[in-house]
Amino acid sequence: MAKVNIAEKFARITEYWKPYIAAELNGQMVKFDKLMGEFVFHHHDHEDEMFLVVKGRFRMEFRDRHEWIEEGEFIVVPRGVEHRPVADEECWILLFEPASTLNTGNVVNERTLAELERV
Repeated sequence: MAKVNIAEKFARITEYWKPYIAAELNGQMVKFDKLMGEFVFHHHDHEDEMFLVVKGRFRMEFRDRHEWIEEGEFIVVPRGVEHRPVADEECWILLFEPASTLNTGNVVNERTLAELERV
């Protein structure tokens, strides 16, 4: 049991769209990631995802609408819902999701990370 300094951990992250494991609990992972630019539209068949903005803001795009997620706000994307995060400027997010969640969901491409590093 050790406390986590969020700013210190984010200072160690130098790449965008590369989530790092910050903690694990009850089969869930707390992940830190920095966003910049567009990700890929995807969905998760079996997992819901929670995105909490620590710093900055981003836009969660859905096929029929989008939602701005501001600093201090979060959104839960239910399983099966196609989505794409987009950040016009650097954004720090905390993800809370099952350990089995693949960052690109049903899409496998150059951004897919099967093994995550710890930060």
